[in-house]
Amino acid sequence: MTAITPEELLEELRRAADVVAGITAKLTEQDVKAHSALPGWTRGHVLAHLAGISNAMARQLEYAARGETVELYDGGQAGRNKAIEMAAGHSADAHRADLKAGLDRALQAFDSLEADSGWQAPIAYRGGVVLDGGLALWRELVIHTADLGAGLGPETWSRKFCEHLFDFLAARVPPGDKLVLQPLGLPPVTLGGGRSTVISGMITDIAAWLAGREPSLGSLRASAAADGVDLPELLPWPSGTPAAR
Repeated sequence: MTAITPEELLEELRRAADVVAGITAKLTEQDVKAHSALPGWTRGHVLAHLAGISNAMARQLEYAARGETVELYDGGQAGRNKAIEMAAGHSADAHRADLKAGLDRALQAFDSLEADSGWQAPIAYRGGVVLDGGLALWRELVIHTADLGAGLGPETWSRKFCEHLFDFLAARVPPGDKLVLQPLGLPPVTLGGGRSTVISGMITDIAAWLAGREPSLGSLRASAAADGVDLPELLPWPSGTPAAR
């Protein structure tokens, strides 16, 4: 799998922002109050989270530009959860305005980066650099767009995005297990080492399963020693990753 370049990532961020903004523009008041694909969350919760993570990642870059770091959310995880609950019940128009402001702020921050050095500036998120923050925001926007349950599920994820998830979510494979991912019509990808289980199906179904989402095309199959088996249990999302929910 080829690593994504900053230029490619910036284009993917713009595309993902346009998609979620387009969906949000069509949501009615009832749509916003309806259940999302995430247990216990309405679409309003998902939209509040998307606005929150966009602003939070923008702040990471704004501080990085000054040679400083700051925690992802004011008040940490508890502060994040409180902000989502407070904003979840907002009107559809308020959600649209909040999301647009967050996305605009984040894209402005990424657009303002210096060609190479800016992407390698340290940030507090996962003890990484700005590029890691960009990848995280990409995951957030694409995965949570599917979580809205508004017509664009994991079946719409690009091959580039799915392959990124394969790499990032390799940390979910338990020690002593090996997953041989076999996307239909594409080269296999091996994650982990030890007892081997083959996971075959459409690349989007495999990526959705790795991300803890429901595969939408029904193509997923697991086998070990040529026999059909249940899909293996996966570890939690890598620590420090708010996209776990």
